[in-house]
Formats: sequence, C-alpha cells, structure tokens
Amino acid sequence: SSFMESVAVQEVSPGNTRVGWIGTGRMGMPMCSHLQNAGFEITVFNRTMKKAQILCDRGATYVDSPFAVAQCSDVVFTMLGNASQVRQVILGKNGVLAGLRSGGIIVDCSSSEPSLAREIFSLAEAKGIQSVDAPVSGGEVGAHEGALVIMAGGREETVKRLEPLFKFMGKATYMGPAGTGQSCKLANQICVAANFLGLAEGLTYAHIAGLDLSTFLGAVSCGAAGSKIMEIFGPRILRGDLSPGGFAEYMVKDLGLALKETQEMGASFPGLALSQQIYLSLVAHGDGRLGAQSVLSLYHLKDLSVPADP
Repeated sequence: SSFMESVAVQEVSPGNTRVGWIGTGRMGMPMCSHLQNAGFEITVFNRTMKKAQILCDRGATYVDSPFAVAQCSDVVFTMLGNASQVRQVILGKNGVLAGLRSGGIIVDCSSSEPSLAREIFSLAEAKGIQSVDAPVSGGEVGAHEGALVIMAGGREETVKRLEPLFKFMGKATYMGPAGTGQSCKLANQICVAANFLGLAEGLTYAHIAGLDLSTFLGAVSCGAAGSKIMEIFGPRILRGDLSPGGFAEYMVKDLGLALKETQEMGASFPGLALSQQIYLSLVAHGDGRLGAQSVLSLYHLKDLSVPADP
C-alpha cells in the first residue's frame, strides 16, 4: 500500500487530471475528441502535426515530442500503428517514460505485442509509474460513437481509476496482468478474421448459385450464421463499399503477431495461419489500404454490389 500512497490517488476528473495523447490517426483522433468534449485538458503530439489540428483548434496544446507530452500530463494515451512505434514512443530516449512524473499512468491503446506490454509495465513500475495495455476493437465507427470494446491489462486498481476516461471511449473490461489486454486483442482478431472469411465465401457461393444477396443475408443473419461482422459488413459489401473499417494491412500485422505468439505456445492454429495468408495476398495485390472486408476481392468478385432500386 506504500506504493499506492506514493501515487497521488486523486480521482481522475477533468478538474485535476491532465491528459496527454500521442497518435491522432483514424482511431486516435475521435477517441481523444471524446475526452476533450468531456472537459479534459489535452496535450497532444503526432508525427504529422496537421492530423492533430482539429484538436488544437478546440483548445488542445501541441508539443513537439512524446517526452514533452509526458511532462505536461498525469495520464498519457498512445494510439500507434505497430509495436516498434510503441517501443520508440514510450521507451525511447525522447519518450513518454523519460518525461512522466512518478505516479503518472501510461495507457497504450495500440495493437501491439503482449511481451512489449509486460516490458513497459516493469520498466514503468520501477519508476513509480503505472502502465496499462488497453487495445480496442470496434474500428472507426466504434471510435466515433464512443462504443469501443477496450481490453485492459495491468493492475486492476489502475484500470478502475481510469474508468472516468475509458467510459467516454467505450466499455473497458479488465483482463488481468500486463500483456493480457494485448493477448485478448489478438484472440479477438483471430475470431474476426475467420468471421470475414466465412462471410466472404458464403456470399460468393450464394452469388454464383444465383441467390439474391439481400434476401440471403436477411434470411440467415438471425440464425446460427449471423454475426456482428455479417451485420456491419454484409450491407457494406452489397453496396460495394470496401472502405477501411480496419485496413487489411492491419489485419496482416495483428494476425502475424498472433502467429508469432503461437509459435511459443506449441499449439496448432490452422485457421489463423490461413487467414493471415489470405490477408497477406490482398496486401501483395495492392489492396492493403482497403477495409478488411476486401477479402472478397480474392474471389475475383470485386463487386457483389446490388444495383439500387431505380
């Protein structure tokens, strides 16, 4: 408890919690906006300054490094593209850990490696700083609506303390010690990838068999074949909308991370391996910037879209 006493256990609230945010891309920007709208004071850094402009126009302070963000903040969020960026931004010499006061909290929302999350946690703890790995699921839509699934690893009391921040971005679930948030995200992606594959093949089969695809989706979506993926992406596919829900290349990254982890588990994951290869071939064909539902294009049916009623 002496550790907990050394943390200024102030309640997290707009009045006394300064928030730092690093990474204002397609996910980071809307997530951070929710905290700004809730009245939190925001200090922000992004590699491309103009992507943080909207936040700055509404009162956020822009600084020139992760270190500077940490110096001005009590809780620092990171939302970055991959594990090497996370390592650099948090552990680098001009990074968050170097600039954050004892008693501060680091929350990494990037999808990254469980082992890196554990490493950050122990290096942070040695400085009297708490670290939480809190990757998210729900894509851009979830980020904009404040309806993300947040999977949190670290100390349970730290995750509880962060609830006044998490609640504006979505629903946080405490998963266990450091790294379990990232492990949960990888398990999530394994399920998601297999779901996309099933939807793509089912639609392709129905299309070639001459079924009306809207009628097909309407018929099966309430039965055992139904899924959140079908609900969200079925209609998009029929509209010919392959826009980024989660870039196909991010699927490759996440599934690749999962495969790397499984090599140490000594268990077999054939569906995961297949999914990763399928998304990899999409990226190789130049479709990596499309949404994950672009997995359809592998079936040479770029367009299953149904003409709108005249």
